[in-house]
Amino acid sequence: MTLSRISVFVLGLAILAGPAAADNYPSRPIRLIVPYPAGGSTDIMARALQEPMSRLLGQPLVIDNRGGAAGTTGANEAARADADGYTLLFANNGPISIAPLFQKGVDFDPPKSFEPVSLVSKAPLVLVASEKVPVDDTAGLIAFARAQNKPMLYATAGPGSLGHLSTERFLNQAGLQMVHVPYRGQAPTTLAIFAGEVDILLTTTSDTLNEHIRSGKVKLLGVSSPGTSPVAPGAAPIGNVLKGYAVETWFGILAPAGTPPDVINKLNAAIHTTLAAPQLRDRFLTYGVEAMSSTPTELSAIIKAEIPSWRKVIEERNVKAE
Repeated sequence: MTLSRISVFVLGLAILAGPAAADNYPSRPIRLIVPYPAGGSTDIMARALQEPMSRLLGQPLVIDNRGGAAGTTGANEAARADADGYTLLFANNGPISIAPLFQKGVDFDPPKSFEPVSLVSKAPLVLVASEKVPVDDTAGLIAFARAQNKPMLYATAGPGSLGHLSTERFLNQAGLQMVHVPYRGQAPTTLAIFAGEVDILLTTTSDTLNEHIRSGKVKLLGVSSPGTSPVAPGAAPIGNVLKGYAVETWFGILAPAGTPPDVINKLNAAIHTTLAAPQLRDRFLTYGVEAMSSTPTELSAIIKAEIPSWRKVIEERNVKAE
């Protein structure tokens, strides 16, 4: 047999073996890297998926918390893993679309280093104000801020966070300047807006924040989703006042680049079936997110679109992560 015929023969075997290998997937436990410490919102959602997905796939889904460097430590590890479907990443905007624009030591290029599998959930940000700010909606806030002799104060969970960039995008569209007051995480920002240390906050919702809204100590002015959201019932979209303004945090599962399409499709089907369960969807709403699956192509489009969008905000507003 000539060398060329041997090459064709080997290629034919590889083509035939591909689907068979995918049919056997998974044959051992799957590691799901959560790039944050245990107990956070991302970890809680991942663990909600763990049992039903394990049952559907016939193998354990093992949660591996790899926190650090704004989520990029775990993302770096996932990007370096074998592209065989046995290491996955449960990620969000932070380590995929935002941190690589700021963070040093990022060894991956999100669109090139990962194969999107599916969205898991989305959540809008809520725009809230301290009770001392005499406004009740987004339009009122913009008018009030323009009339002040000194800039108002806004809180974020830290420089370079989604809340930071989203607020700067809001200020840019509204033609406003405010003073950034960064805190270490979401919980301190909730305390700050409750205590009146700052004037406004644009953040994901939480049980504690919702309690303060119900008590009247914090005012709900708007929501950042394109339309109304079940996560923040009754809140009018900010986009009704600032045309085109829309920000949502997403959570999804990705695999290392090169993972076989048949494996991606199996995982996607398992996620879709898991998220279709009404009990789980209701459970996710209690976490402040809306359960939502997608095709790999849809998640890929979200990532590819928002990276240049956030880069533009960073450049136009001269946003610094430190």
